[in-house]
Amino acid sequence: MAKITAAEVNKLRKTTGAGMMDCKNALVEANGDFELAIEILRKKGQKVAAKRADRASTEGAAIAIVNSDNTEGAVIVLGCETDFVGKNDSFVDLAKELAEKALNSSTKEELLNADFGGITVAEKLIEQTGVIGEKIELSAFEKINAPFVGSYIHSGKIATIVGLSANVDGIDEVAKDVAMQAAAMNPLALNEEGVDQEVIAKEIEIAKDQLRQEGKPEAMLDKIAQGKIKRFFKDNTLVNQAFIKDSKLSVANYVKSIGDIKVVDFKRVALGS
Repeated sequence: MAKITAAEVNKLRKTTGAGMMDCKNALVEANGDFELAIEILRKKGQKVAAKRADRASTEGAAIAIVNSDNTEGAVIVLGCETDFVGKNDSFVDLAKELAEKALNSSTKEELLNADFGGITVAEKLIEQTGVIGEKIELSAFEKINAPFVGSYIHSGKIATIVGLSANVDGIDEVAKDVAMQAAAMNPLALNEEGVDQEVIAKEIEIAKDQLRQEGKPEAMLDKIAQGKIKRFFKDNTLVNQAFIKDSKLSVANYVKSIGDIKVVDFKRVALGS
């Protein structure tokens, strides 16, 4: 049997993030073969992942990241089972590393297949499932490109990115404010055009049913319902919402306060969603 040194155990721990005893046991099982020990730990992760596949990963870390020239942004959620793990520094660091890689990926599938120290991101998540002992998964991935992209993270639980139509003086604060708005108010869409027609039809029917219960004449229902839909858009589309820092302004009008600027896109992710 090969002699296992503390230095070898520590090296394996740094490479995989596994606990000291797990690393020592893997090296013993591998008879000192470092690469085989890594494989043993990964197989352990696969077994744990299979056992916990049906668990809910409603805790974790929501991360927003923007590139150096603020033209591209990504948001991800790295999900886990408990708040304790979700707040762990090593878990949050892993989520941040994945967010960095998200900037170079176009889709969730591409991110999962991206290289992570010689293995794929998907394999890394399985490996860490074995290390932590909880289900870990990439629960959400969204990305946008725009002339200026800003971001906001709320308590590690909600992350948003917004795209604005130009990069001008004062844009940083405005972008952050709009991203904060999206985090707080959870709009369904950017504007009226972005709301699914099925959602609109359902809201119209709900409005009509309410009006019938109030005794309104059938001939008036369509006209009154259209007015209620306008209110629905005001409450549920980002650019039409009342700005949270000044309710006299819509978000669109707040953005225009620094120039001929529009919100062109936004993405919002949250734990458990």
